[in-house]
Amino acid sequence: MPAFIALLRAVNVGGTGALSMEKLRLLAGRVGLTDPRTLGQSGNLVFGSALSNEPELERRLRDAVAASLGVETEFFVRGLPEWRRVVAANPFVAEATSDPARLHVTALRAPPAPSSWKELEAAVVGNERVGGHGRHAYIVYPDGAGRSRLTLGLIERKLVMRGTSRNWNTVLKLEALAAAHGTSI
Repeated sequence: MPAFIALLRAVNVGGTGALSMEKLRLLAGRVGLTDPRTLGQSGNLVFGSALSNEPELERRLRDAVAASLGVETEFFVRGLPEWRRVVAANPFVAEATSDPARLHVTALRAPPAPSSWKELEAAVVGNERVGGHGRHAYIVYPDGAGRSRLTLGLIERKLVMRGTSRNWNTVLKLEALAAAHGTSI
């Protein structure tokens, strides 16, 4: 059964969107996802599913979490093949090795327009560097994301869509967890 990665937006970060990962795993099983596993506390879910329609998986998860757990959040679902392409397309290979915690990937709903990428690049006022491939933005925060003026809100405004970010360490851990997932079902 194919493995999928679901990234939840704004869960257990900065005191907002409190959601138990144990409850999320149990709920994912109840909506028909197989062997659900979480990584960390900030809303990373790996699961198997016979259903391959990512928007439908996102809808099922979003609706179930809202109805059963009372948390309104967004889900960004990617299949393992696409997640591997996210890793392979990283334009910041040196940073991925030298300081992976300062390289972030932002999952987006759809590929932004070329003009939106230009607007995001123009919004950089610090040492950050941005790149994009498909429906993913790559951002290097050499001085740390916490001090940067290139926030997720600004990224979303310039790209004209919602997203959720993970650092490179988490991106690689999710890839490994999803790759192992298929062997354990």
